[in-house]
Formats: sequence, structure tokens, C-alpha cells
Amino acid sequence: MARTRQYLCLFYGLVATIALIAISIESLGHFRSAESLAEIGAAAIRFLTDTQVNPATRIVTIDLLLLSLAAMTFMVLEARRLGIRFVWAYILLGFALAISVTFPLFMIARERHLAWQEGGESAPLAAADGLAIAALAATVVVLSGCVIGG
Repeated sequence: MARTRQYLCLFYGLVATIALIAISIESLGHFRSAESLAEIGAAAIRFLTDTQVNPATRIVTIDLLLLSLAAMTFMVLEARRLGIRFVWAYILLGFALAISVTFPLFMIARERHLAWQEGGESAPLAAADGLAIAALAATVVVLSGCVIGG
């Protein structure tokens, strides 16, 4: 596999890992008091209600749901185009766990499949693109810190 694809898979893996850790910590906080199946159901309903608390939470929720729809549509179409298996597992786990975890995992599978199909080196990432991705990542980390700290 080309070095560029390896770095991209590493990046996707880091995003999925960070998302899994952050989502797990926040989920444990939300569902901590639930001791029975009924209480877990009530906590899930409370979670959905909490996404409607104010205009900011509604904006973020709608934004993430529509982004998820676009990402999931891309996943299905790309999986069918490339012959990647188990695409519906990624989507179902996206609902059950978090799309911020499963979408990067799907992208790793996609990169590996493309590398297998192409069998050669891909074009290197331009330095400006690498810097822009790093700036985007830093922005997301800062914004995530604002949300978690709040």
C-alpha cells in the first residue's frame, strides 16, 4: 500500500479512536444511572429530548443528522461500486454507536480496497492540503474541547 494511503488510514484510525473514546465517556455519563433495560430506554428517550433543549442543540443535531445521511449514502454507493462488504454493518453501528466512529472505519476499508485494486502508488498529498487538513483537525479539537468542557 502506498505511503499516502497508509497515512490516510492512520488518520482515519485516529479519528475513529478519538471519537470512540469521547463518545464512550459522554455516553457513560448520560447512561450511568440506568440499571435496568427500562431505565436504559428512558435514558435513550431523555437523550433525544436533550437534543431539543435550545436552538443551538437543535441546529447541531439537524446538521449531524443530515451530514450522517450524506455520509451513509456515500458509504452504500461507494461500497457497491467497489465491492466492499458489510456496508450495512457500518451504518447500523453508526446509529448504535456513532457515525463519527464507523465512517472513518469504512474509509479505512475503502482505502485498503482501492490500494488492492490499484496495486500501485497514488499521487502524494500536496503540502498545502496536508496543512489544511491539520488546521481542520486542530479546529475540530478546539471545538470539541469547548463542547466537552461545557
